[in-house]
Formats: sequence, structure tokens, C-alpha cells
Amino acid sequence: MKKWLGKSLKHKLSLLIIIATMVPLLFLGLFSYNMAAGITEEKAKISGMNTLRQLEAYLVTMVKDVENMSLFLIGHSGVQNYLKSPERDSNYTEQTSIINFLTNLAFSKDYIANIIIEPLGAKQPISHKSLIRSEFTDITENIPDYYNKYSKWWSDVHRQWTSDGVRQVITLSRPIRSTDKYKPIGKVQINVDQAVIAYHVSQAALEKTGFVLLLDEQDRIIAGPPDMETNRLLTDYYPEMKPLQGTSGTLNYGEGADKKTVLYKSVSDVNWKLVGMIPAAEYRSQNQYVLGLMAVAVTVAVLLVIVLVVFLIRKITKPLSALTQFLINSSPEEPLPAIPVTTIDEVGQLVISYNRLSSRIIKLTEEVKLNESLKKEADMQALQVQINPHFLYNTLSSIQWLALMNKDRKIADMVGSLSDFLRFSLNNGQEYCTVRQEIEHVQNYVNVQSIRYPDKLSFDVYMDDRVRDKLMLKLLLQPLVENAMLHGILKREGPGSIKIYASCDDRSIHLSVEDDGLGMSEERLIWLRTQLEGHPIHEKSRSSQGSYGLRNVNNRLYLHYGKNAVLRIESTEGQGTIVRFTIPFGEDRSGTKQV
Repeated sequence: MKKWLGKSLKHKLSLLIIIATMVPLLFLGLFSYNMAAGITEEKAKISGMNTLRQLEAYLVTMVKDVENMSLFLIGHSGVQNYLKSPERDSNYTEQTSIINFLTNLAFSKDYIANIIIEPLGAKQPISHKSLIRSEFTDITENIPDYYNKYSKWWSDVHRQWTSDGVRQVITLSRPIRSTDKYKPIGKVQINVDQAVIAYHVSQAALEKTGFVLLLDEQDRIIAGPPDMETNRLLTDYYPEMKPLQGTSGTLNYGEGADKKTVLYKSVSDVNWKLVGMIPAAEYRSQNQYVLGLMAVAVTVAVLLVIVLVVFLIRKITKPLSALTQFLINSSPEEPLPAIPVTTIDEVGQLVISYNRLSSRIIKLTEEVKLNESLKKEADMQALQVQINPHFLYNTLSSIQWLALMNKDRKIADMVGSLSDFLRFSLNNGQEYCTVRQEIEHVQNYVNVQSIRYPDKLSFDVYMDDRVRDKLMLKLLLQPLVENAMLHGILKREGPGSIKIYASCDDRSIHLSVEDDGLGMSEERLIWLRTQLEGHPIHEKSRSSQGSYGLRNVNNRLYLHYGKNAVLRIESTEGQGTIVRFTIPFGEDRSGTKQV
């Protein structure tokens, strides 16, 4: 595979583009599938909550009906008279009348299993169905003062035996108080048939395999699937079930294939909860069609992408392949031939650039050959220039020795200063020197000129001790001093002075040459500053207007230290001229380290 990829750019581009296209397609398919699965789950939750609301409406209606019935019985005059009358005054006719009343009251209510009026005394309870046995235990046996705080109580599921057989019922119990003295005189128990509630709960369908549970306030099962016993806690069947907080909500239970979505909603006016269980497998089965459709769409898209990519890459790389073959077949010993241009797109521009490059290479080859010949000629000239100063230096040393032999001190000093001046110019081929050496070189020049022009020039140096051993480009100050002497001092009447100031700070060396010569006019100063601005240019001959030495120093400063190190000139006609420049520490443009 690696060899196949490395052999052809077409293979690399095809594979990379196919991968770059397939990855977004796969992610898009996965994202779409997850979105569809989420929508399906959300739709099932909404449908399930609607089912729970409908079931809640039925239960609320039933509960309110039972509670209203109990309130009606409490205030019924016949019930009040029966419960308030002494035991000896009770008669069969009164009991029969109450039983008939209870029977008529419960006749149209399929969820009423039995209604019991229970006196506090020794009187027998009255019910519209003969009560044989009951597992009912009133709340007052555990909490005697319960009815002092609450007006009613709903029991758990229990069994009751009557003339119709045994049933599971849920009892609403509430005390009966006399309407005149508001004293307890009995209790009313309305038994709701659990089978009727269970039937309506079982009819609430949640998807195909989902089911609904009805829980009491202690999360015990009131009604649910046949395989789940009543009065068992929900956690007995689902141990890791989280608390059902709030009046309604949803949560997930379990993982993988056993995962279920749990919906719950409280029943108003009674502390019951409706809980819906929807297996996650229902969502997966509904999403199989969506998954298959996504797989087909992604597969078709990938195949189309592969075909289009291969076609386009082959069309794009065909000119490049032709260019490659053209270059492979060309001879390296011969000039690169021009290649015909067939297109004007990027590949065509590449061929045009190649043709230009080929012409440029031929031209550069000729220039290199010419430069090599010029370099050899320049080396010979440099050797000749070096030999001539050495010969002159040795000759000057001989003249100085003869002057000393003849005791002509002035000639010896002049020749000695000139010899030192020349020696510094050679400087073993080095471009840089210390500030102290540069000023000594200027002093030698001034000594020669002072002998030539006696009593015409005074020369002073003010140098900070910190700057003495700092490195600088050589032959910068001497041309400035020479310019000050020739154009400032010698052209004025009487003697003049030249001063050099050398100082430094933490980053730079500051040098200035000041004279009290003729100075220059404002127009001349502006012209000179203009000449020193901009990038240095090559000058084949000296300017007829002068300032050659200043421009030479300025160009060398620019080329070695940058544009911030150029000369700054101030001059007043009749008063003198000041030339300043600043050079930085560190490395100059040529790479020499400043200390």
C-alpha cells in the first residue's frame, strides 16, 4: 500500500479526497440516524405522557366521585339518625332503608365494590353487600389521632369477602360526625374495586410492549401487569430505580438491551403515581428502517464520490503526468527544452513558469561564468593593491630611518605619522577596530596635516573611558576630519579647531566631529542632507559638487549598521559644522560581534 501511494500523486490525491469526502458522509449519516432515533424516542415519550394524562383524568374523576359520595353519605339524614339513635331504638326497617339507599347510590358505579357504614357503638355495620370478611385495617389502629389532622384516608390494596365473592379493593375511609354537636358517631368506608382500576390501567397501551403501573404514596403497586403483585414496592422489581421526584418527568433505567424509558405522573387529589415503562427495544425496532435507508443513501453517495474523484483527478493530473514524462526523458547535460502549453489553468501556468525558469537558468549560468572570471580579475587587482601599500609602507620606514640619521626630527615625525596612518589602513585586512585605534588613526592624519599647515589647526579629543575598547567599523572618523579641514578650516582666515566627542550608553556608541570653520549655507545643507538620504547607490566617479567622503561614510554606515546609523549634519554659515552618528552594540549587518 505504501509503495502504491508513493508511486503516484494521482493515487495520493484520489485516496485523500475519497477519505476526506467519506468521513463527513459517514458522520452525516450517523448524525441523521441519531437525530431520527432521538425524534422517535421523544415522540414515544410525548405519546406516553398523553396516555398517562388520559388515564389520570379517569382516575381523578373516579376519586372525586368517591370522595363526593362519601361527603354525601356523611350528611345524609337517614345515616345521621341511624348512627345517633341508641342501640335499643334501631329497627330493621331503618336498616333496610339505608341499605336500599346505598344500593341505589352504587348501582351505576362499576368501580364501587361495597359501601359500609360503621357505627362507633355496638350497632352492626350496614353495607349494601353482605360483608363476610375483610383484611381492612383502619389507619387509627396505628395512628389514633390521624383523623384529627386529616379528613380522609386511602388504604392499600386488600381483600374483602362479600356475598358476591372475594375481591381486591382499595378503601376510602373517613369519620362521620354528628351534624349538630360535631362529635364522632361512626365511619364510612367506600371500597373501590381494584380489578376495575387494573383493567383501565392495562388498556393504556405504551408502544407494543410497554405497560403502565399505578403506585400509592409509598410507591407500592396498586395496579399493573398480571405478573406484578399488588402491594409490592416498585424497587422490588427495579432495584436501581431512582426516586420519582416532582409531579411528572422522565428518566432512563438500565443499559443495553434491558434499557427502559420511565415516564411518571402524579394523580391529582390523591398521592398516587402513574408510571409508564417503555423498553428501548421499541425505539430500535422503529429505527431499523431509518438505519437501512441511511446505509443505502451513504453507500450510493460514497460510490458516486469515488467515481467522480477518480475521473476529476485523472483529468487534472494528466498534464502533470505529461510534464513528468517530458522531464524524465530530457538529458541533464543539455539545456532544459521548452514545453508546449496546452491549457491556461494552474497546470498551464506551471508549464509557463517552467519555461521561464529554464530561460532564467540558462541566463544565470552565463552570469555565473562571467562573475567567476571577474572574481579572478578582482582577486589579482586586490593582491596588487595590497602589494603596493606594503611597498610604500616599507619605503616610508626607510625614509624615517634616514631622517633620524640626519637628525631631522620634523621630517621623521611626519613620515612616522604617515607610516602609522598607512599601517592602520592595512590593519591585516580587518574591517573593524576599537574606538581608541580609530582616534589614533585620526591623530596620525592630523599630525601630518599640522606639519603641512603649521599654526592652522588645533585638534582635541573628548573620549569616555567606557568607549575606548568598543569595536567599530574602521575609517569612519578620518574622512569626516579630512572633510572638516579641507572645506571648513583651510578655507577660513586664521587658525581653526576640530573636536571629536566619543561616548556610549548601554546600547550604542555616539560619535561626533565638530569644527568652527566656514560652515555652509541653508541651501547647501538641504542639498547635502538630500544626498545622504535613501539607499546607497554605486558611484562610478566622484560628484563634481563634492561631499564624496561624506557619502562614502554614510553608505558604509547604512550597509553595516542599518538606516538608523546614518550621518546627521548640522551647520551654520560662518560658525562651523557638526557631523554625528550612532552605531549599536551587538552584531552589525556583516555578522561581527560588537563588545
